[in-house]
Amino acid sequence: MTEQRHVEVRRYPFSRQSLDLISDDHYASNQWPLVYILSDDASKRAYIGETTDTLTRLRTHLKNDKKQSLTVAHLISSERFNKSATLDIESTLIKYMGADGNYQLLNGNLGLVDHNYYQKDELYADIFRETWDKLRGAGVTIHSLDSIDNSDVFKYSPYKSLSFDQRQGLLGIMYTLLSDDCQNLIVEGGAGTGKSVLAIFLFKLLNSDTEELDLRDFSDEEAELRDLLKQLKEKYPKPDMALVVPMSSFRQTLKKAFRNIAGLSANMVIGPAELANKKYDIVLVDESHRLRKRTNLGAYYGTFDKVCGKLQLDKHSCSELDWVLFQSDKAVFFYDENQSIKPSDANPSDFSHLKAAESTQVQTLLSQFRVRAGNAYTKFVDDLLHQQLEPGQQFRSKKYEFEIFDNIQDMADHINERERQHGLSRLIAGFAWPWISKNDDTLFDIEIGDKKLRWNRTTADWINTTGAENEVGCIHTTQGYDLNYAGIIFGEEIRYDREHDEIIIDQDKYFDRNGKQSIRAPAELKQYILNIYKTIMLRGIHGTFVYACDSNLRDYLKRHIPTHINDADTKSSKVEKLEPYVNAVPVYNIQAAAGSFGELQQVNQEDWAAVPPGTRLTEDYFACRVVGESMNRIIPNGALCLFRKERGGSRNGKIVLVEFSDTIDADSGSRYTVKEYVSTKIEDETGWQHQRILLKPRSFSAEFNTIEVSDDADVHFRVVGEFLSLLE
Repeated sequence: MTEQRHVEVRRYPFSRQSLDLISDDHYASNQWPLVYILSDDASKRAYIGETTDTLTRLRTHLKNDKKQSLTVAHLISSERFNKSATLDIESTLIKYMGADGNYQLLNGNLGLVDHNYYQKDELYADIFRETWDKLRGAGVTIHSLDSIDNSDVFKYSPYKSLSFDQRQGLLGIMYTLLSDDCQNLIVEGGAGTGKSVLAIFLFKLLNSDTEELDLRDFSDEEAELRDLLKQLKEKYPKPDMALVVPMSSFRQTLKKAFRNIAGLSANMVIGPAELANKKYDIVLVDESHRLRKRTNLGAYYGTFDKVCGKLQLDKHSCSELDWVLFQSDKAVFFYDENQSIKPSDANPSDFSHLKAAESTQVQTLLSQFRVRAGNAYTKFVDDLLHQQLEPGQQFRSKKYEFEIFDNIQDMADHINERERQHGLSRLIAGFAWPWISKNDDTLFDIEIGDKKLRWNRTTADWINTTGAENEVGCIHTTQGYDLNYAGIIFGEEIRYDREHDEIIIDQDKYFDRNGKQSIRAPAELKQYILNIYKTIMLRGIHGTFVYACDSNLRDYLKRHIPTHINDADTKSSKVEKLEPYVNAVPVYNIQAAAGSFGELQQVNQEDWAAVPPGTRLTEDYFACRVVGESMNRIIPNGALCLFRKERGGSRNGKIVLVEFSDTIDADSGSRYTVKEYVSTKIEDETGWQHQRILLKPRSFSAEFNTIEVSDDADVHFRVVGEFLSLLE
């Protein structure tokens, strides 16, 4: 069966001479809404737009100094397009092509908002995927959408939408930069509130041509934003800016993001010590809670002292915070006191004094963007670690997976499964084991029962390195990063004292030497370690899994975190005696294909299978095994599934077992498949009739196609049963 195609992508030369050729295009000549991409392979520059008047728009671009140097036009058209759809596809292409890396975009569309319109999710999401696949085939784009979704370049793109909270923060920063009375701004916000995205957005905004900027998606704030930007351009025609990132690993990641954004460059992202080289108009500091003072610096002491000498600052009393203030006309600090994790971090009191200064303003970001469970989860984690929860209070969310495991192997397996399905799923632990594999990669660092693991092999951009899924990260390799799923290992350095109902710290089991030297008060070390665990528990976008080495701590956490139920425990709880249609259903030997239609088969009953307690059965219920990966978002390959025989009524949107009989010899068997059933209908003089039936895969892989059942095959096509649940 052939897949219906909704989108056409046509390639033309981009020149005045080619306009006659383009005028022959049906959609271009008839003022149909379409999307276009102008590009040039020599300069690797591209521009994305949408229009209902293609020829006029292209003539305008040919008069533009930058765009007239582009040489190729790709027109993206469809009979399904309307103005809302092309606006959405244009903005989505800008976001994804900006992160794809094949071209640098000339677009000035910043802060793109996700539009909502009729059939956006049901139809146009698939149309965009088809568009992307065709652009990959044409060599315009390179990477898959899934891989871009997981890339840091995409996460930190200035083309992504800003929340109301972030937009207000942006306006506040711009007012601060214009104010003669204000030199410093502190933007406070917890982990995942979008501080890094806001910093990058501001860089892109101030380094773009005003006339090229498209700010239509700012709606109510557009006029105010344009006025502020005009004033900033007059004050800083060519601003000398730097983004200071204290952590070297995260700094390398942001350099990579800047390298892929037109108008920005990797050398705009610097370490604190590079401030000694020059003074800047504007300095933004991301993760400013990790700026350092002269304590527990190890090999960095020499560099620290050298910079202090060059800036003529007292090395014993100053910190990197002072370097920023000394070397900038305006400074913006993105700050979260609760992510300070070691004694070398600048003193919170220094930031308190800075906040109190007349020349400083303070703003707060509140909305949670990383963790899908939102601010409620962030507060819950803080209350959990500080023992502020009510007895029995648990956090549960349909949007977020949050479980505690009794077995480290089970949690590791769970993370590996999420890595296979979604990518960017990692184990992270507290620093409760020395890093012995650093000098001998045959050794294991972490041993918990029979489970042996190694720390991260590299400290530079570890999360994105090959093989990271088989290692364990720490706070130093994960702070600032997003993951899809995080598996958190509470080490032996943190325990629970039952007698005193208190979380306690064992300093001897904490192996971050620079993280505990010079600390005299146990409460201070405890707060650093609690900050570490809170920070790493806020890495997972879709879920966080937890294991605690200390059994008492595990029991405390289980009071408040739902316990993972092991599949083996579920199997062992099966009843011994199976009673047909009381607690068991017949298993038929249909190897239903979660792929295309399966092989021809005879159907016979081969066994009985237990159903979950409380299931009300009739003789319409049965089970069979589903093989293949086309439904693996819901049904794993090889799973035994519970079905109910077809009873009529609407099947639309349901998962069904379909029989497709042989047209020559029905006695030879039938072919079966399991898919999501989608139908559209029309009404004629005989009543409602099926117009079109689609059997759709629901897979993490894009290799499976929707099966369309044609009218002349309906005689041999029937729905056998409706999928109800997994049995194993």
